[in-house]
Amino acid sequence: MANLETSLKECLGSIDGATAVALVDYTSGMALGTLGGGKDFNLEVAAAGNTDVVRSKLRTMEHLGLKDEIEDILITLNTQYHLIRLLKGRGGNGLFLYLVLDSSRANLAMARHLLRRIEADLEV
Repeated sequence: MANLETSLKECLGSIDGATAVALVDYTSGMALGTLGGGKDFNLEVAAAGNTDVVRSKLRTMEHLGLKDEIEDILITLNTQYHLIRLLKGRGGNGLFLYLVLDSSRANLAMARHLLRRIEADLEV
């Protein structure tokens, strides 16, 4: 089991093209931990904004009567991928990992695979 700091460092260190990562509580919109980003990318604002994305999708699924669970949400921009992975089990309810990737350097399939593994090892 890995702690939060170790998991965030692993995201940036092992996932090609990763530029920022956060663990976010989507009930409050608060980032519980962040790494990366920078002056041109406010990770706190992005984390809070993506809380609305998660809430909206969960609400839509409820209205549609879908009993499935969200594994991840992908947002593609011209130069970036934004990957939102909802945590499962061990106190992860209401939390998601938010990963920003440089699309010119990232392998999206590999990023999803590694993020899934990191999420499984994360002790919240």
